[in-house]
Amino acid sequence: MSKGIIKGVEDARERWVRTGGIELCVAELGDPDRPTVLLVHGYPDSKEVWTEVAARLAERFHVVLYDVRGHGRSSAPVPLRGGFTLEKLTDDFLAVADAVSPDEPVHLVGHDWGSVQSWEFVTVPRAEGRIASFTSISGPSLDHFGQWIKKRMSRPTPRRTAQLLGQGAKSWYVYLLHTPVLPELAWRGPLGKRWPKILERAEKVPSGDYPTASLPSDAAHGAWLYRDNVRSRLRRPRTDAYAHAPVQLITPTGDAFLSEHLYDELEHWAPQLTRRTLPAKHWVPRTRPDQVAAWIGDFVTANESPGPAPQTAATGAYADRFSGRLVLVTGAASGIGRATAFAFAESGARVVAVDRDAEGAARTAEMSRLIGSPDAWGEAVDVSDEQAMEKLAEKVAAEYGTVDILVNNAGIGLSGSFLDTTSEDWKQVLDVNLWGVIHGCRLFGKQMADRGQGGHIVNTASAAAYQPSKALPAYSTSKAAVLMLSECLRAELAGQDIGVTAICPGLVNTNITSTARFAGVSAEEEKRRQKKSSRLYGLRNYPPEKVAEAILSAVVNNRAVVPVTPEARGARFMSRFAPRALRAVARMEPPL
Repeated sequence: MSKGIIKGVEDARERWVRTGGIELCVAELGDPDRPTVLLVHGYPDSKEVWTEVAARLAERFHVVLYDVRGHGRSSAPVPLRGGFTLEKLTDDFLAVADAVSPDEPVHLVGHDWGSVQSWEFVTVPRAEGRIASFTSISGPSLDHFGQWIKKRMSRPTPRRTAQLLGQGAKSWYVYLLHTPVLPELAWRGPLGKRWPKILERAEKVPSGDYPTASLPSDAAHGAWLYRDNVRSRLRRPRTDAYAHAPVQLITPTGDAFLSEHLYDELEHWAPQLTRRTLPAKHWVPRTRPDQVAAWIGDFVTANESPGPAPQTAATGAYADRFSGRLVLVTGAASGIGRATAFAFAESGARVVAVDRDAEGAARTAEMSRLIGSPDAWGEAVDVSDEQAMEKLAEKVAAEYGTVDILVNNAGIGLSGSFLDTTSEDWKQVLDVNLWGVIHGCRLFGKQMADRGQGGHIVNTASAAAYQPSKALPAYSTSKAAVLMLSECLRAELAGQDIGVTAICPGLVNTNITSTARFAGVSAEEEKRRQKKSSRLYGLRNYPPEKVAEAILSAVVNNRAVVPVTPEARGARFMSRFAPRALRAVARMEPPL
């Protein structure tokens, strides 16, 4: 073994593995005494596509990546035709696995065609016992794909026909790669030169050390991956292609080449299956290395334990999306904030519960761990304090990582006429309801943008943001500002794959009613109104858990404005189509 070069990763060790007349360039990182994670790249890539993921995994594992035959620094078969069959690619994998981990099975990870061939490795008998786990990213088994096509052609329904036609359209490039000579001419000519810019524009893949200078020849050779395997396997798919190791499926929801429906029946072929989804496009090893590495690492660690394959503790409806992701919720000691923290915890997210009530934040964090969060922390911070929020952002980044999902939920209530509302009342409401949201968006949003791997911001506004009321001028103004801030941020951050949502609840049974202030009245009258409003909201009894469900759904579907409760949806409708009626309602006396 010699000290070699893998672009972008220092201290990589290089060796050559010979098999079937081919020399494979293999790079290793990390401690060889730790579990081995073997990364297999796709088309038209070389092992450098894994640089970012490998560097992160090397802190915990022995990481191995190799150039598939005909790619990067590995040699190509002669002749090319027939030199890229799945049988020969399996020979290569077994040779590499035996060289880098002769005594222990490896944890296999494949992307694109690396995943396609890895499905072969994990389903053929001769590789049984050599694979401890398999993480598949954006690449189906050709056998499963063939069975998927046969089922839809033999038993067509409108839904199945639409799925078949949809995937057929996404597979346009496969047809082109089967044409003779043209793909090679294109890749060695203009396409090879323009490919880095195409990736950068279409998928926001940062160039840097990727792709390598060998791209034109890699892509030209790699066309034979399709020619040697696709038609034959799709026509005669294996019926025994069952995975003999636990499988983790990571599905980018914005993949331009593969439909999510390809994996609808995957549990039949992979009984020990864990599903993950990412709001990203095809090249997630480059665009989402943090999340990909985290999921791989957690899956490897789970499957290093002796005994039966472990099951994830997360049971929430969106465990596939939020498991392992870092979520920060303000106002998390009670009400909507606490319910939201619990909902994310149930889906396996790591939770930072923030509230000025230190004990309440700690209780929320403790309960989040019991519910299913792998890690949860409580932080006592007043969101209106800019310096305190800056310190929180620094601490979270240093100790927990970059926040993936931010929920700016902290808020206070204030009722009373405009003329009775003092400037101090205005300042208090705006400091928490508006500036607290601004501080969160500015500090954590910047961290998301600087990382360049997407994210989501949720700001809790209110139906009062678009429903005027003579009794809530300060509160409504603060929430209307939050709504507009969210819309502006959504437009600004969309280009960086950061979604922004404004949640607009109506009457929700939380303790904000018992703590809301009433301007222009005595302390005794204020207490009476607090009790009455709490009773009214209690009679309405719309639980905060339903708002939390709406928040998670909004993040998954990247919704801009989400009214929650029937009255909030009704007011939203009236604000658009019957504003005069809504203004008439605003003039009515509140029931206090």
